[in-house]
Amino acid sequence: ESKAAFLFMGEGCWSELPHLYARYGTGAGAELIGRVRDLEHAAAAIVCDSGMQATALAFDSLLMEGAHAVCMRQVYNKTRGYLEWLCGRLGGRVSIVDDGDHDALRQAIVPETKLVFAETFTNPLMRAQDPVALGAIALDARQQGAKGLRLVIDSTIATPWAFATPLLSVPGVDVVVASGTKALGGQDRDLWGYVATNNSDIANGVMDLVAMRGGILDWRRAAAIASGLDAARDHHARRCRSARAIAAFLDAHPRVTQVFHPSLPSHPDRAAVDAHYARTGSLMSLRVATADSPDGCDEAQTRHFCDVLATTTVVRYALSFDGLCTKVNHHQSVSEYFTPPPRLRRDGFDRLVRLAVGTEDPDDIIAALNWALHHAHTVSPADLAAFRHARLAALSLSPATAAGGA
Repeated sequence: ESKAAFLFMGEGCWSELPHLYARYGTGAGAELIGRVRDLEHAAAAIVCDSGMQATALAFDSLLMEGAHAVCMRQVYNKTRGYLEWLCGRLGGRVSIVDDGDHDALRQAIVPETKLVFAETFTNPLMRAQDPVALGAIALDARQQGAKGLRLVIDSTIATPWAFATPLLSVPGVDVVVASGTKALGGQDRDLWGYVATNNSDIANGVMDLVAMRGGILDWRRAAAIASGLDAARDHHARRCRSARAIAAFLDAHPRVTQVFHPSLPSHPDRAAVDAHYARTGSLMSLRVATADSPDGCDEAQTRHFCDVLATTTVVRYALSFDGLCTKVNHHQSVSEYFTPPPRLRRDGFDRLVRLAVGTEDPDDIIAALNWALHHAHTVSPADLAAFRHARLAALSLSPATAAGGA
C-alpha cells in the first residue's frame, strides 16, 4: 500500500520505503540513499552492488525494442560492450560519437533515439563533458521529435564534488550513474554504485528491476560507505590538488610526450572545465618518450615503464583507481587487452600509462615518476623478476615463505 501511494504521488522512489525484504534494500542502504540524494541534489536514488550494475539498470529501464542509443566514444569499454549487446538483442542499434563533437551528436540523434550516454571525466584521456551543452542538445532533440530521449551521464571519475552546479540541476540531464567503488568509497575496499534522478518514473522503473532480479547493496557495505563519505570527500580534494601538481610536472618533463589531465592549460575542453568544474580529478594518463623514436614508447616499452615505476613501491600496480594509494597500470594490458590495435589507435588509447593519484605526499610521487622516467630503460626484465621475487618474500607471499621455507 505504501509503494502504491508512492507511485501514485509520483514523487521520489520506493527505494526509500522501510524495507521488509533484503533484496529490496536495507536500513543502512536507506541511510546511504539519503547521502547520495544530497550529493547529487536528486529527488530519488537507488544504491546497488557495483557501478556496472547501476549502468546496466539505467540502460535496461530506458531502452525498449528497436531503440536507438548514442554513446560517446571514450566511455568504459564494458559499458559500451553492454550497450551494444543490449541494443542488438532488442533489434536496435548504437551510434558512436566523438567526445566533445556536439555537431556530430546532434546529427546522430533520430526520432527513435531513447538514450544519449556520456562519461565525465573520460577514462583514460580525461575529456570533460560540457553538461549544459549536452542538456541543451537533449532538450532540442525532444522538441524535434525524439520525445523519449533521456540523457544519462556517468560521473564516476569527476564525482559529484567536481561540479560547480549539480548535474541533475542542469536542464536536459535526466539520470546520473556512478561507480562509488572509486572516489566515493575512497578506501580501495567496497564495491558499489548508484542511479540518481529527479524523474520518479525512471527511478521507480529501476527499483522494480532491482526488486525482480537483485543487485541491491548489502547492509555491511552500505554502512561502511556511508560512515566514510566525509573522509572520502576530503581525500578526493587532496588527491585532486596533488594531481594538478603532478600533471604540471609531467607536462614539463623531457621524457614525457603527452599528458592528459583537465588541469592543464592545453586540455581540449579547457572552456568547459573553467565553466563547469570545481575539481579536475585525480586520474591522468601519459605517454613516455624514448631517445630514438619521435612517437615515444611502443606498447611493450610502455608496459615496461609501468612495471619499473611500480618497483618504487610509492606507486602500486593495480587495476582500479581513486583510492588511498597511488596506482599505475598499462592501459592496453588492463582495460583494452582484447581491443584490436587499429581501433586502439583510432580511439587514441594506445601506448598509455594510466596514473591514479593517491593520498601520499605529491613530492614523493613526483620523485618516483622522475626516477622511473630517467631509469626505466636501464632496468632489465631479469631485474624486474628479481625484484618481484624479493618483494613477495619480504611480504611473506611467496610459496616458499608461506610453507615456512627460506
